[in-house]
Amino acid sequence: MGTRLFAAVVPPADAVEHLEAFLEPRRDAADFRWTLSTQFHVTLAFLPDVVDHLADEYVDRLAEGLERTPIPDLRLAGPVVFPDAAATRVLAVGVAPVSEAADVVLERMAGRARNAAVRVGTTVDGQRFRPHLTVARLRHPADTSNWVRLLETYSGPEWPVYEVAVIASHLGEGAAGRPRYEVLAEIPIGG
Repeated sequence: MGTRLFAAVVPPADAVEHLEAFLEPRRDAADFRWTLSTQFHVTLAFLPDVVDHLADEYVDRLAEGLERTPIPDLRLAGPVVFPDAAATRVLAVGVAPVSEAADVVLERMAGRARNAAVRVGTTVDGQRFRPHLTVARLRHPADTSNWVRLLETYSGPEWPVYEVAVIASHLGEGAAGRPRYEVLAEIPIGG
C-alpha cells in the first residue's frame, strides 16, 4: 500500500481566519464533522495510492509543469455541495477566481497536477475538477439547503497563489481519528 497524496492550494492565514470567523458561531447548529481550519485546502489532484519512490518524482514533474504558470488571484465564496443539496455528504465553500484569466490558470494548474501523476505512472482520481474547500462532512446524507443559502452570502478576501503544496494524508493518525497531513513539498508557481 502506497501513500495518499494530493496537490493543493493552501489559502493564506487571513483567508482561513476570515472563513473560520464566518463558520465558528454557526458550527453548533449542525452535527457535522467539521474540517479543522489547519487542514483547509483546495485540492488540484488527488492521488489515492502512490508508491513511495514515485512521490519525489511526482513533485519534480509537478514543479516542471507549474514553473511558467501565471500567479492567479483567488477568493473563497459561495456554496458547493456533493452530491447535491438534497442529500449532501460534503459541504464546501467554492473557489472564485478573481478574473476569467485566473479561472483558466486554476483549471490549468489542476490539469498539470493530474498530468504529472500520469507521467510518473501513478493513479489520479478521475473526477472532474470542481474547485472547492471542504468545510464539513456529513455522517449521513442530509438536506443542506439552509447551509447552501447561508454560504451564498459568504465571500472571503482575495489572495494571490504563489505555490502549490504536495501533501501526504495519513488516515486515522490525526486528532480524533482524522487524517494527519504532512507537507512533502511547496512548489513555487513561476509567475
